[in-house]
Amino acid sequence: MASAAEAPESWYLALLGFAEHFRTSSPPKIRLCVHCLQAVFQFKPPQRVEARTHLQLGSVLYHHTKNSELARSHLEKAWFISQQVPQFEDVKFEAASLLSELYCQQNLVDSAKPLLRKAIQISQQTPYWHCRLLFQLAQLHTLEKDLVSACDLLGVGAEYARVVGSEYTRALFLLSKGMLLLMERKLQEVHPLLTLCGQIVENWQGNPIQKESLRVFFLVLQVTHYLDAGQVKSVKPCLKQLQQCIQTISTLHDDEILPSNPADLFHWLPKEHMCVLVYLVTVMHSMQAGYLEKAQKYTDKALMQLEKLKMLDCSPILSSFQVILLEHIIMCRLVTGHKATALQEISQVCQLCQQSPRLFSNHAAQLHTLLGLYCISVNCMDNAEAQFTTALRLTTHQELWTFIVTNLASVYIREGNRHQELYSLLERINPDQSFPVSSHCLRAAAFYIRGLFSFFQGRYNEAKRFLRETLKMSNAEDLNRLTACSLVLLGHIFYVLGNHRESNNMVVPAMQLASKIPDMSVQLWSSALLKDLNKACGNTMDAHEAAQMHQNFSQQLLQDHIAACSLPEHNLISWTDGPPPVQFQAQNGPTTSLASLL
Repeated sequence: MASAAEAPESWYLALLGFAEHFRTSSPPKIRLCVHCLQAVFQFKPPQRVEARTHLQLGSVLYHHTKNSELARSHLEKAWFISQQVPQFEDVKFEAASLLSELYCQQNLVDSAKPLLRKAIQISQQTPYWHCRLLFQLAQLHTLEKDLVSACDLLGVGAEYARVVGSEYTRALFLLSKGMLLLMERKLQEVHPLLTLCGQIVENWQGNPIQKESLRVFFLVLQVTHYLDAGQVKSVKPCLKQLQQCIQTISTLHDDEILPSNPADLFHWLPKEHMCVLVYLVTVMHSMQAGYLEKAQKYTDKALMQLEKLKMLDCSPILSSFQVILLEHIIMCRLVTGHKATALQEISQVCQLCQQSPRLFSNHAAQLHTLLGLYCISVNCMDNAEAQFTTALRLTTHQELWTFIVTNLASVYIREGNRHQELYSLLERINPDQSFPVSSHCLRAAAFYIRGLFSFFQGRYNEAKRFLRETLKMSNAEDLNRLTACSLVLLGHIFYVLGNHRESNNMVVPAMQLASKIPDMSVQLWSSALLKDLNKACGNTMDAHEAAQMHQNFSQQLLQDHIAACSLPEHNLISWTDGPPPVQFQAQNGPTTSLASLL
């Protein structure tokens, strides 16, 4: 904890040795460690020893006890005293960093900001601490959703890193800034920034693990940028590079050689966290593209890895990864006809959010959206509307807002008597004019919703125009689910119009694609159409086979429906306000109509 050169007195070394022994015991004896450190003050030590001991006490109390007030008192003293001691940078800036962290934990953000600003101002001759404190203040602004201030600080950091000759840390600052610009949807600023980052990363010659971790950061931003834009096909080369990059990292050994430039002493993420992140973006891609079995496989791998990591590491980012993975796999389960499992996983997300107010604040809208999708799957349309309305109230994210509105529109179409509300929604997501987001996938979905509405109104030519637009867009980016849904609906339209041949040309590929995804609802719909088509054309054997398939799908969906509605977690569909409920009452049985399923 301190060097003998600074404090050679034997009493000090003895107390320090005892304190460290108690701190590292198994289990740690924190009370005895604190007693030893407090005893140092009995000897009226010099300022350097006094400041360092206050820092040590503050750190031990902060990390190992709940006595945050005492920890804060010691850290404030360490910060105050260390500013009066020359050449005492490590103690001074560590005290400032830890104290501002504690302030944030106590919701004293207005005390943390000026403290960090002062520490940044006086640390310009200490590259490592100057960069670390800039990152810390930028992160604080990000948590407060003040992305403009955070971007400004990251820009300052990038320029400082360039001046002190650290291209590696300059890239970290710029990539972090790129991440925030993506969050803000400032795409015109993102593109040149990512181009510059790409050049810096490729040209930097240094520690192979650090270089590859920069490449992972860079490629993760590129992949998420494509996925945000709903460009599932265009992203494939980047995603492949990212997967190769993480394989390279996993074969490299961590070198213990420290960088010669102190400004390079940073890591973006531990290697194990990066592996989980790559699994996560792969799941996101598989789900959007409609490769749901692949999404399931990578989710299982990622969750297994997360469970192992969480035994040793309580980093909040791991819980975020877990929640995002669960959000995606829940949507997959609803498509593949596993509603009961999806509901239990929604409950799992609720439990994770109960443990962290920040996690709940960041994912509440998504949680209500998932419940809305579940409600649609079990035909509880009033609850679906309530869930989507709650989610809209809670989100400021444009893509999520558009996704929710699209699904809410589908609820109004199914209800059949909400024309005024439906017209209002469709105006706001008009794919022909000023669509609210740049997402290719969401725009294609908006065309599909218009096609569905036109179909229900009997305006078949208009419906065909919208659905052909969806098909064109979904084929361009391999959006398999939208392709399957559009094909089966077009097949239904041609069947209604009496064009059996054209209907068959649509329904057969829809069925093949739905089986590949697999999408249980489209399989059910397609098999019902195939049964009627073959019957109308006099193909008795084929009609019988399609009827058998339809019966099998109906039975599977019915059993799953009953299982889901019988779970105590089914009561979550009534939750629309406040934090997620802790306990659920058991259900007597399903309370919803099965008519729409069969």
